[in-house]
Amino acid sequence: MYNESGKYSVEVCFSPLSWPLYDRSDAVVVITDIFRASTAICAAFHNGVKSIIPVAEIRESEEYKAMGYIVAGERDGKKLECAHFGNSPFNFLEPHLKGQTICMNTTNGTQAIKAVAHGNNEVVIGAFINISAVARYAMTQKKPVVIFCGGWKNRFSMEDTLFAGALVEQLLAAGRGEYYTSCDSAIASADLWLLAKGNPLEYIEKAAHRHRLRRMGLDDIIEFSLTQDFTTVVPVLRGTEIVDATSAGA
Repeated sequence: MYNESGKYSVEVCFSPLSWPLYDRSDAVVVITDIFRASTAICAAFHNGVKSIIPVAEIRESEEYKAMGYIVAGERDGKKLECAHFGNSPFNFLEPHLKGQTICMNTTNGTQAIKAVAHGNNEVVIGAFINISAVARYAMTQKKPVVIFCGGWKNRFSMEDTLFAGALVEQLLAAGRGEYYTSCDSAIASADLWLLAKGNPLEYIEKAAHRHRLRRMGLDDIIEFSLTQDFTTVVPVLRGTEIVDATSAGA
């Protein structure tokens, strides 16, 4: 897999703390937070949500609620007091959300989105449920790709890294030689995915966050979050809002 030849590099950033080492201003930056933020965002657009406003501070969520917006948010898996609901992907599949704009605030995912929103970066939200669509979209951009794992409170995350490895695999396999990697974290991600891909649901039993969610009674989303290609939506950041790149006018 190691290869220094090609037009566009593929890298993986394991933690928000490492982002300054990977920071670019003209790349496709794929944000992933599999359990649960990025999966929830993809589910929302599959459900026909108009847009999502990602925020990092609880104060911002309170302000958007005061302006009449629907607010989704959590800290450490617990719904914010000001939020109408938390960040379970199943919350975002509710029919009444179709056509709505939602303000979203999460422990890890929206923090990562805010960190990379500068320059000419194309910020994309990736999850297993839209992985092939993300790979295709990234390759149309003709830019280096950095996969940014939201992690858990700045720590390495097994589930995000598995997604990163699966996306690295797709980009290198389908990129017709244009995509390459000499990045150790990308290679390690792909190797980890190679171990897990036969049965991701079984492999994820090793992950700390999987057990954290079980203790909180929030693990009903595990199987769905590991399901590949449930949807073809490609959420992208446009200004201060996330929209679906596959919809008209996005």
